[in-house]
Amino acid sequence: MEVNKCLLLVLALFLLLGTHGGEAQPLVPAVLTFGDSSVDVGNNDYLYTIIKANYPPYGRDFKNQVATGRFCNGKLATDITAETLGFESYAPAYLSPAASGNNLLIGANFASAGSGYYDHTALLYHAIPLSQQLEYFKEYQSKLAAVAGSSQAQSIINGSLYIISAGASDFVQNYYINPFLFKTQTADQFSDRLISIFSDTVTQLYGMGARRIGVTSLPPLGCLPAAITLFGHGSSGCVSRLNSDSENFNGKMNATVDSLSSQFPDLKIAVFDIYTPLLSLVTSPESQGFTEARRGCCGTGTVETTVLLCNPKSIGTCPNATTYVFWDAVHPSEAANQVIADSLLAEGINLVT
Repeated sequence: MEVNKCLLLVLALFLLLGTHGGEAQPLVPAVLTFGDSSVDVGNNDYLYTIIKANYPPYGRDFKNQVATGRFCNGKLATDITAETLGFESYAPAYLSPAASGNNLLIGANFASAGSGYYDHTALLYHAIPLSQQLEYFKEYQSKLAAVAGSSQAQSIINGSLYIISAGASDFVQNYYINPFLFKTQTADQFSDRLISIFSDTVTQLYGMGARRIGVTSLPPLGCLPAAITLFGHGSSGCVSRLNSDSENFNGKMNATVDSLSSQFPDLKIAVFDIYTPLLSLVTSPESQGFTEARRGCCGTGTVETTVLLCNPKSIGTCPNATTYVFWDAVHPSEAANQVIADSLLAEGINLVT
């Protein structure tokens, strides 16, 4: 049943893409991405920060085996989504010196590993706060108008797909390890704070012309290998308290998206649920062709992430990541990203058509 459903969706997508001169045309004029390490394609390469992934073994399963700055052995879920939408390659990092000219016509990536909804999270790691990412988007609009002309630029801005992926860093890299936050706010109160920032972010993007916005849910934070190591108290299973925090946040996110839809009738906005497919991979990996879901491929897979811990000298890195749910102790492998991206196909088609 699920296979047939997937095939029908792929066929529908093929028909929607259409052709022009024998070449498939993208469903949207551009993809623009904001958020954290789950969608950063290399912006942090140009920042003075320890949160980097431009070093082997990151990127080892790309065709050219180059570490681009993606926190993965290969493609991110957003890379796969962009390809599905008809783009041959995903937009380069916006801060890259090469990110200019015609690259503006396929979108830009403003994401920064270590960032989140809460600006203080990014400041802790010298990353790009979400508020600054919006400022870069304003600059992008001006550059786009210079390249494409005001009319076409406005059409691109209105028709593009906007992806927001944040929140996980706010919890894992800030709230859970920050005594000030943890002792002065409950996880529920912190969620309310983040949701308020999310709502304001969408409102600002809408005001700047965005009309198609996809926002990712939180993953099951308690199932990340690093979370199990740091907060599992010796257990090899997911940390239920952290998963409950994710579920609570996601419930608030869904309610806020419904409210924003009512507030802005011409806005198409949807929650991309990554919690469910990733939890399924972790709890029943064998049923989907995976063999390891409790630790990452890089090093011991228990705490390794960023070049400080995941690098060519990391002892124990697996030779083949295709059966690992996680690449490092925080981020999914390319194989898992493919499963996640496939699960979002139906919602994605609804958003861009």
